[in-house]
Amino acid sequence: MHSHDEQRDEQPTALGPLPTGAVTLGAFKESVQSGEITAVRLAVPDMQGRPKGKILTAPVFVDRMNSEAEMCAYVLATDVDMTPLDGFALTGWEQGYGDLGVKADPSSIRLLPHQPGTALIMGDVFHRDGRPVEVAPRHMLRTQLERLADLGYHVALGTEVEFVLYQGTGQEAHRSAYRGLRPAWSGDLDYALSHPPEVADFFQHLHDALREAGVPVEAIKTEGAAGQVEVTFAYGEVMSACDAYTAFRLIVPDLAQRRGMTPTFMAAPATGIGSGLHLHLSLWSANGNAFTYHRSADLPSVLERAIAGLVSGMPHLAPLYAPTPNAYKRYAPHTFAPTSYTWGFDNRTCAIRVTGVGESAHLEVRLPGADANLYLALTAACAAILHGIQDRPDLPAPCGGDAYTASDATPVPADLTEAMNSFTGNKVVYDALGETVMNHYARAAQAELHWHRRQVTDVDRERGFHRA
Repeated sequence: MHSHDEQRDEQPTALGPLPTGAVTLGAFKESVQSGEITAVRLAVPDMQGRPKGKILTAPVFVDRMNSEAEMCAYVLATDVDMTPLDGFALTGWEQGYGDLGVKADPSSIRLLPHQPGTALIMGDVFHRDGRPVEVAPRHMLRTQLERLADLGYHVALGTEVEFVLYQGTGQEAHRSAYRGLRPAWSGDLDYALSHPPEVADFFQHLHDALREAGVPVEAIKTEGAAGQVEVTFAYGEVMSACDAYTAFRLIVPDLAQRRGMTPTFMAAPATGIGSGLHLHLSLWSANGNAFTYHRSADLPSVLERAIAGLVSGMPHLAPLYAPTPNAYKRYAPHTFAPTSYTWGFDNRTCAIRVTGVGESAHLEVRLPGADANLYLALTAACAAILHGIQDRPDLPAPCGGDAYTASDATPVPADLTEAMNSFTGNKVVYDALGETVMNHYARAAQAELHWHRRQVTDVDRERGFHRA
């Protein structure tokens, strides 16, 4: 992050009915019958968190929604360019790239106001024998949530994400080879309430579209870097929050392009600029927020265990929340992005920030970059918390000052190679994800690294053209 982020110290004091942003199945069918909904985007999040699927005629979808649609398994075995990759157990050239079954999740139905008459419905993927696909991001997250539920806990989640908005369309940026990009505004507008008219109009359009889509947006603000935006989302049930975030990622580029602008969710879109995807988490039991504490008292045991698990486990799970080489360029001193696995009270220099008091107490996990797949980032965080509860790693002392100077803390991986080496074969990862999932995402990281190693970049030419 370029500047300090929106403080989120408030959380529901009673869990009650959390916002889901979903249209009920009955209302959906009525809208299809009346002709208000004419198309359905049946979507499966891929490894990058992008919704992939088909646009179906709404009446046909309703007739067939109790049966499975089909999707080529390669959707869960490609890189960012949708290149079919070998080395995955799920599918490949030797297996013929067969289909997986897709079952619509009726709890995820929402309208897309920027695409009139269209509903977005998330799907879960299954093998032909009915087994869920282990490496599918939604299933991976659901597995961790079920493990926590078996211990008597469910998770409340709030998120905040940053992106940078540029002038010009995506096609124009591509034609210019992404050189000479111009932010939508210049200078530091952090917390500004006065914005250029075209930017103010975009924010209003975005706010209205998210509200009409049932995406529980809490605030939109400008950040410290030129063109940087932060959007925060209200607390809610985890899977619904992730599904709403997927809709958000569909809506933002569409609205921006209509106004001649382009967003990027790169973790480090330019040297010195970082965009994060922060997770605000708490565990709830039948007795309320299990993280409830007051600053004059000791931390609850489960909160201590959660912090210890995050500090101990997240170093080995980095490919799930920092999946690209670019992600590691965000981790730099005094940028509000963490450089080591530290924790502290209301300390934004730490990777894990304890914030809020009483029943509003929760943890802010500041490690994921804006390029992270939210389902996978939360899978990592929940798996690490489970590690803390069950394996009881030591809890280090909190960092009371500048965490960038902490010399005794585990550093964030220097790059994706280091992260992959710590991920592959690690016991915490194996116990949390299983061998199939661990190998799948290790292969994805390996493929990303292989692609980057073969590329000659502008930096190579700038450093070497006249000096070699």
